[in-house]
Amino acid sequence: MKESSFIIRMLENTREILPNYHDYGYVLDKILQVMQEKTECSLKFYLDSEGQEEIWTVLQEDIDVSRAQLVANIFDYIETGTITYEQNGDQQGFVIKPSLNNAVYYYPDHQVALIKLPIFQNHADYEREFILAENDQALLVFLAYVYERQKEIMKGCVTVFTDTEDGVERTKEWITQQVSREDVLLEEELKNEIYRSIDEFFNESGEFYKTYNIPYKRGILLYGPPGNGKTTLVKSIAGSIDAPIAYWQITEYTSSYSIQEVFSIVAKMAPMVLVIEDIDSMPESARSVFLNALDGATSKEGLFLIGTTNYPERIDPALINRAGRFDRAYEIKTPSLALREKYLFGKKIDRFLRKEDILYLARQTESFSVAQLNELYTSAALQWHYEQSVDLYTLIQNLKAANEKARTREWETDEYSSMGFEM
Repeated sequence: MKESSFIIRMLENTREILPNYHDYGYVLDKILQVMQEKTECSLKFYLDSEGQEEIWTVLQEDIDVSRAQLVANIFDYIETGTITYEQNGDQQGFVIKPSLNNAVYYYPDHQVALIKLPIFQNHADYEREFILAENDQALLVFLAYVYERQKEIMKGCVTVFTDTEDGVERTKEWITQQVSREDVLLEEELKNEIYRSIDEFFNESGEFYKTYNIPYKRGILLYGPPGNGKTTLVKSIAGSIDAPIAYWQITEYTSSYSIQEVFSIVAKMAPMVLVIEDIDSMPESARSVFLNALDGATSKEGLFLIGTTNYPERIDPALINRAGRFDRAYEIKTPSLALREKYLFGKKIDRFLRKEDILYLARQTESFSVAQLNELYTSAALQWHYEQSVDLYTLIQNLKAANEKARTREWETDEYSSMGFEM
């Protein structure tokens, strides 16, 4: 790139002539001086017009493993550390981390510096992000590193996108309890079909799709009543593939902006899995943008899309009536008698119940979801723990009554069970 010639130079003007620019330029000039002294490199400023949050996500991780170095904090009397609460497996608690704001970080292997600079003005304070690199090629190599590093970071955890009033919030949730494929309570034929589709998609970067000239994109829709293992199925997928997985929570704040942002992020991470939870909750105002995003030739390349819903009747027919959006829809039903027996024996409930009692439980819980079976097991275990006996009939009837109240929304209200506050 040809070197630019500048019309106005800060060092040739005083604060009285260019007050706002002078203050702004003065800080950046001091940063460049420090970088020149410590790196002996001549760095240039670049603008990230894509808003790539991945750069800063990777930086936070790289500080922890010393891949990025703190050159200096910028202003005194501004925070240099942040308090966060982290949970990773059995390890959890408060940790103090260096602040990204008000600091200059440097990647010596890439000759790239990252800056989050606080800007102080009369009407508002804000921060601005800067990227410094020795040249264009060094920056392009660094960006390639960022996205490979991001994929590495995303493995072993689930990236969660939540649409909020302030935009897309991104968090990281570690898979603290591995869910094996054997733990997923589905009919074997259905389970095998879903896992075969997943495995072939990520086997050798989709070689099957290239061999048979099939577009490298896939979408499945999981539907059925709540509590029957759709989330467990997703967890088992996350723990059994060597690819990033992201979870997108649709809310009333989902908009054309958040849709474009999420698809822009996952396109750079592909091949990967994107789970869209409660897809029926997509606001009407955003549906056309969402459909267009699904139809985009490049936005879904390398993307395995999983949509979930408890209310298939609310799904926009356009989602599943056109090829290239959701290719298959799978109903996740309440477990059959054989699956209920498998679940109860799998929980080792025979430690305190006889086999005939377990078979009785399985027969009497015909309409129970997996979540309700789990609650039944927990209640039975608690009763056995404290009383050394289990009243199966009463437990089943109480759960059936609670389920019926939840279904019909017939809640008792009296002075002891009122929900709310008396004025």
